[in-house]
Amino acid sequence: MRHGGVRGDGTEESVGRKGTSSLAELAYDRIEELLVHLVIKPGAYLQISDLQEMVRLGRSPVLEATRRFAHDTLMRILPRRGLHVAPIDLARERRLLRLRRDMERFVVELAAERATTLHRSQMARLIARLTTERTTGNVPEFNRLDRLLDRVVLLAAAEPFIAYSLRPLRTLVRRTGYVYLTRIGEIDDFAENVDVHIELLKAIAAGQVKDAIAASDALIDFNDRTFEPLQHQVEPALLDASLDPIDDI
Repeated sequence: MRHGGVRGDGTEESVGRKGTSSLAELAYDRIEELLVHLVIKPGAYLQISDLQEMVRLGRSPVLEATRRFAHDTLMRILPRRGLHVAPIDLARERRLLRLRRDMERFVVELAAERATTLHRSQMARLIARLTTERTTGNVPEFNRLDRLLDRVVLLAAAEPFIAYSLRPLRTLVRRTGYVYLTRIGEIDDFAENVDVHIELLKAIAAGQVKDAIAASDALIDFNDRTFEPLQHQVEPALLDASLDPIDDI
């Protein structure tokens, strides 16, 4: 019985529920990275086939991933017309940041209370990696480490329900943060952001609930401070690709 392989066009394929589910998660991860780093532009219209080519995966896992993005309000599926990527809506994202603050407090409290020796070891390695990155200004690499941080904290919290609720909120903030750090922010902003993440991990690993919540709040505060500069200093077409650049009007 054939369980999976590579199709003639170079895309991966699989049969069976387990294989399809695994590839759909891979498709979601790859598309999420493209969204966060603006390879797929906010407000863009595209087809499933475009995503297949970008992530080098078959139609079924990509379609399943896009359904998740639609559920997460990061995309809209337009019948017979393709997909519409959610633009960066600064007012909405700032409102949602209030929700994320409460959810993150809940998660870091659980993580600080429940983290195992293995989780703490993983956190220590992440702290070391983040420390070496804090002066580089390498936003994509920081985002990769940030996703690993999110994953280990959620694993330590051991509450699967919250993971599905938090992930789209984190993706929105990570995308907006990428715009800020690459278009407006200075290297000191980058280092401050990294430092807050390091403090968060240290507090969770030490089992210090109050310190972990304080670090989580500091992270949300940093995110919140980016919205005013983004509103006034960034070209609107960067936030919504369906808009014409001001210079072209």
